[in-house]
Amino acid sequence: MNKDVCLHAAAVLLKNRNTSLKVPRLKPELRPKSIDDALGIQAAMAELRQDSVGGWKCLLPIAADKLIVAPIFADDIQSGRQCELMADTGVAKVEPEIAFVLAKDLPAQTDDYSEAQINDAIGDCHMALELIQRRFADSEQASFFEVLADGLVNQGLFLGPKLDKQKALAASLINLSITQGDATQLYDGKHPNQNPVSPIYWLINYMSKRGVSFRAGQALITGSYAGVLELAFDCLNDIEYQHLGAYQIEFIAKKVHR
Repeated sequence: MNKDVCLHAAAVLLKNRNTSLKVPRLKPELRPKSIDDALGIQAAMAELRQDSVGGWKCLLPIAADKLIVAPIFADDIQSGRQCELMADTGVAKVEPEIAFVLAKDLPAQTDDYSEAQINDAIGDCHMALELIQRRFADSEQASFFEVLADGLVNQGLFLGPKLDKQKALAASLINLSITQGDATQLYDGKHPNQNPVSPIYWLINYMSKRGVSFRAGQALITGSYAGVLELAFDCLNDIEYQHLGAYQIEFIAKKVHR
């Protein structure tokens, strides 16, 4: 897939992020047909956005042709007491995660970084929420490569309070509670790859060999401890990671562009 096609597909996908309506899949001539096509469109989206990549989402690969990796744009990273996101079927969809923020640059290179080098490059760790938006209509049956090109349903990231680094690196299991009003939901949280840092080792070395450099300040998230949660807008949420930290947040719906 040449760069002009990647840029055209990227422009369409970026436009789709400005509506809460479900959208059709890409036109046949714009559809990625490989991992390289999908990652090329992701890179074109970053180019068109003209803002820096502020983070990445990743998991260990599901299969050779099913990689879980996508950039998170700097302008889509939030913190504070409120979080604005696009409604998805009328609710705020989020995934409770841990964000590992780099304190050192890791330039692209052909040799692998060691786990010790990557651990040393990780600085602050935060309670975090991946902001989710399933943009393609279910009836469209978009391919995995299209969903990958679109950022794997990511619409941003919320950074909560800092966590103890050593506890965050070892947080395979987290008991979660989320309270809205008088209703509390409890979750026996389990990281999908058991070790929450192992996807970062893969991400850094895979993308580094593709010429991607990682920069200090970028936030890396590696999977939800409780899947996708559907929460209401315009009310206070108490979110607690037992023995790790807690915070309050209110979700605000972005205005819909039709």
